[in-house]
Amino acid sequence: MVTATYNSASKAIQESLSTGVSTRSGNTISVLSDYAVRYSIVLVLAWIGAMKFTAYEAGAIEGLVASSPFLAWLYTIASQQAVSNLIGTIEIATATLLALGPFFPKAALIGALGAVATFLTTLTFVFSAPGWEQSLGGFPALSVVPGQFLLKDIVLLAASASLLGRAITDNTTR
Repeated sequence: MVTATYNSASKAIQESLSTGVSTRSGNTISVLSDYAVRYSIVLVLAWIGAMKFTAYEAGAIEGLVASSPFLAWLYTIASQQAVSNLIGTIEIATATLLALGPFFPKAALIGALGAVATFLTTLTFVFSAPGWEQSLGGFPALSVVPGQFLLKDIVLLAASASLLGRAITDNTTR
């Protein structure tokens, strides 16, 4: 009986220690991955946003923007480069707000909303731009550009939604 009690207590202590280590490790990984998600989105938005100020990128996005029922109207009021500059400015502003998010909860919230809106918008290009590969029978075969190129935005949208959830929680608990 004493041996059984000792074994039971020993097992409980070992489980407690391993659970504590696992919990701490899991928490550390969660915190680090939250920062990795945040700053990888910052990098993507800032880099792509900065590229919008080049003639190369302005020309590259014209087909996508012009085919969009949500954005095509921009070309009726502004030039190709001005539209690209506007989009780039929004992307850089969103990246900046996300980068400031850990220090300013309201910035995190606005930045996350901007990121969600950005990636929701770019995902609509999969449906509005000619993105289905006809030689493979059309839907669901995605062309390399823009179809497969835009598919990554599903992950970016999900990561942005995660940041939005965190920002909403942080703003309601303060």
